[in-house]
Amino acid sequence: MAKYGKKASKEVEKAMHEKKKGTLKSGKSGKKVKSRKQAISIGLSEARKSGAKVPKKKSSKKKSD
Repeated sequence: MAKYGKKASKEVEKAMHEKKKGTLKSGKSGKKVKSRKQAISIGLSEARKSGAKVPKKKSSKKKSD
């Protein structure tokens, strides 16, 4: 069974294309995205918002001593 849906891959593809053109900007700051990983995460985030099949974000769990 696939982890990601077709719509998710289209969103990531679109984000990567925008990154290559230099038009992909990050959230609130609006700065240009330079890293490939950041472009992928933006694409997945947009896919999540549009209701595509994307696994939930992994939350960072803090260790308590």
